[in-house]
Amino acid sequence: MSQEIAVVGSPDFTTGFRLAGVRKFQNVPDEEKDEQLDEAVSEVLEDDDVGIVVMHDDDLDHLSRNVRNDVETSIEPTLVTLGGGAGAGGLRDQIKRAIGIDLMEED
Repeated sequence: MSQEIAVVGSPDFTTGFRLAGVRKFQNVPDEEKDEQLDEAVSEVLEDDDVGIVVMHDDDLDHLSRNVRNDVETSIEPTLVTLGGGAGAGGLRDQIKRAIGIDLMEED
């Protein structure tokens, strides 16, 4: 069974992914993120058809502690964050969480 990519965020953030063919998305306007983002992310995490969840890094600050913990520890679906200047360290952590091995580890 193949799994899909889901995108959660503002309409401006999700539009490019939708144009590229991503069918699963949750639009949460910037002014409503504090109230609605937890529910949108929880719905995506519970969807068995989703293998990867894409969010903007800054949106993690709007999540409650419990939901943030859920996305940060989730193996399937795997969370990928974009933007926010996370740099190589953030990408390294995401790869390690997704596959369970630190590919950039130096001996």
